[in-house]
Amino acid sequence: MRIVVVGAGKLGYSIASLLSNEGYEVVVVDRDGARLEAVKNTLDVLTIMASGASPTIMDDVEVRGADILIAVTASDEVNMVACSLAKQHKVRHTIARVRDAEFTPEAMEEIKRNFSIDLILNPELITAQEIFRTLMTPAALNVEDFASGKVRLFEAKVKKDSPMAGIPLKDLDIPRSILAAMLFRDHQMIIPHGDDCLMPGDNAYFIGSPEAIAQFSENFAQREARRLERVMIIGAGRTGRFLAPLFDRTEVQVKVIDKDQVHSQMAAELLTKGLAICGDGTDIDLLMEEDVNHADAVVCLTEDDKLNLMIALLTKHLGARATVVRVARSEYVELMEKVGVDIALSERLLSAAEVLAYARRGGVVSVSLLEGAQAEALEVIVQPGAPVAGRPLKESRLPRECLVCAYVRGEEAFIPNGDSVLRAGDRAILIIQKQFAQKVMKYFKGRS
Repeated sequence: MRIVVVGAGKLGYSIASLLSNEGYEVVVVDRDGARLEAVKNTLDVLTIMASGASPTIMDDVEVRGADILIAVTASDEVNMVACSLAKQHKVRHTIARVRDAEFTPEAMEEIKRNFSIDLILNPELITAQEIFRTLMTPAALNVEDFASGKVRLFEAKVKKDSPMAGIPLKDLDIPRSILAAMLFRDHQMIIPHGDDCLMPGDNAYFIGSPEAIAQFSENFAQREARRLERVMIIGAGRTGRFLAPLFDRTEVQVKVIDKDQVHSQMAAELLTKGLAICGDGTDIDLLMEEDVNHADAVVCLTEDDKLNLMIALLTKHLGARATVVRVARSEYVELMEKVGVDIALSERLLSAAEVLAYARRGGVVSVSLLEGAQAEALEVIVQPGAPVAGRPLKESRLPRECLVCAYVRGEEAFIPNGDSVLRAGDRAILIIQKQFAQKVMKYFKGRS
């Protein structure tokens, strides 16, 4: 499969890297020679120096007739034009990054139709929704929903004083509707069995219905923890302006701080109960005046990773209960969590996962990249004639690096065991070690 990535910026680089590592034939197009040189020196891809919105480049033998074109330049307009031109030059599928928050869902659908776009990416909206979902679940480091919200994956850190630590999973009081899906310990992914124990420092993943997970997650909350009532957002850029209204529509009190007058005013216009303040998020006096010491969570969303880290550590020192940091460079995620940030999210990886799910298609509904893309959580539709269909899971010979941790049949979700039998049309949620993803997918696809 040949995939063209238009735009060699941060997001374009991340997408090209992920797709190249999957074995796809990747072509990167950008008019900036320096960016292309960086791509060429580090990735196994073909590069072309040209404008992605040029009709000429669409006639290039490496672009014309490609399977997918992904336009992720800094300009929404260039991305839309590139997709429109690509479809006219026999490119089968197109994806465009469109970031303008002024576009309503109805306008987005109109854009897709008029510019022949199959999938629109809005990284800031994706990130805001991820932060909101995670913070609204007690003690969560990460929350992923599957099968239209019928199944939820919950990640939590096992604390030193956790009553669940050191006890074999088979002896823990875990509801039957919840499965321990994965442990991540010392940079290693572990598919747990009954004799495995949760250890302090583990990132533990559990899967079940949203209601069951919401109740079970309280086992990982600190005894003094309270429900989310006050959130402070530092940064009223696009992500901040998507996130603040999500909280504003709940019972959560939200305050947004940004030193840019225009951004602050734009945020204020989106809020009915919350407050937007024009000020410096590093100003200790301002933070204390706005009761940062009573904040249940401080979300740092400036454009500077280092500044976000500093603000997170500062607000934690001043008494904030939890901190969330949005990072541009995914390699910073682990470092930030080591130095005291509670939750660090890579905007690029969240968007790249959307692209990866689309590129795989063939029954793949969604892909969530876990632990810095070392593992994946996938939702797949079992295809007619698939090797796993119609036989007990214990006889399906799935690789050990894969766990079928839930499946949905009709409107009902199930936690499987070795005797469970998947049928064509079932939605299966899988945890897979990243490098085995392509191998595992063959078991869920129909025979050609």
